[in-house]
Amino acid sequence: MQLGLEAEYWVIDGEGSLTDGRPLLDAHERAEGEFIAPMIEIATPPASDTEALEHEFLEALRAVLDAADRKGTHLVPLGTPITGGSLPAVTDRGRFLERLYGPGLDAAKRCAGTHVHFEKRNVVEQVNLLTALDPALALVSSSPYYEGERLAHCSRAYAYRRRTGSAFSRYRDVWKYMESLGEWNARLDDAYGELRALAHERGIDDATFERHVKPENAVLTPVRLRLGSPTVEWRTPDTALPSQILRLVGDVERLVRRTEDSPVGIGDDPGASDDGITIPAFSELRTLTREAIFDGPTADVEAYLRSMGIEPEPYEPIAAEIAGPDRIDEEDARELRLRYAERLREDVAGLD
Repeated sequence: MQLGLEAEYWVIDGEGSLTDGRPLLDAHERAEGEFIAPMIEIATPPASDTEALEHEFLEALRAVLDAADRKGTHLVPLGTPITGGSLPAVTDRGRFLERLYGPGLDAAKRCAGTHVHFEKRNVVEQVNLLTALDPALALVSSSPYYEGERLAHCSRAYAYRRRTGSAFSRYRDVWKYMESLGEWNARLDDAYGELRALAHERGIDDATFERHVKPENAVLTPVRLRLGSPTVEWRTPDTALPSQILRLVGDVERLVRRTEDSPVGIGDDPGASDDGITIPAFSELRTLTREAIFDGPTADVEAYLRSMGIEPEPYEPIAAEIAGPDRIDEEDARELRLRYAERLREDVAGLD
């Protein structure tokens, strides 16, 4: 089963302030820009296994970190930039999205995540299992702050899914389990149609809408299935320290690989066993995810993940380390960014 990884990072200057990351993109072919200037993404080509994935990812990340050294900038592995501030779009697609979503795009501008791609095999089982692993976000949550407010253990997930307004939550929140590809495609068609109607309300013509939005990229849900892509994409985790992200990819990959020959069913006693993988009812999953977002790896969340074969103990989420008041100012935010920029470099050095 081939794998891919995309990790987003904030770019800051020597004082800890967000700065334009585009000068770093020439450092490696796998460094890509985002639709706001202070965020870049490190993406891997398809890899045959987790060892190859780690090699590809770290090669690109080290090249970008070296370039950042030369330019006096830093990469920051935090799920949010901690505080707010203006983040205008710098690409044509970004400016289109600002026009389409209006203030509903603000949360997306302030969230940095990790996206893991799994080669499509038994797609229904893969999607349902990855959906059921949503509470694993607690293991790598990396910012309790959003726009200066202590919001949740995983403020990125809460803001991205819920601070967008009711009109847009369905495009970014977790979707129910599916029974067939036809069911998923019908949901996608409905979402695409509603987004087109919104575009009409905004005065956007069909040609412009269709140039920027296709049915497969109309939604940015925690699990995304695109018809034209050879992968199922898991978008649940924050960006975080590479050692933690790579550990999580390995843990999840082992489970996803099992869907090739193990059934995935819904039951009252969730867990992975020799007989297959049992996932909880969707309502129960939502309860666990809410607990994971707000409170982190609680006893219930840890017990659930352990039943699925993921041991929580080796994980040390950044969000749990960040102590502070209910509100944080820009000066303290700059200090946090610099602190975790250094932690990123130390973590990468430890993976040599």
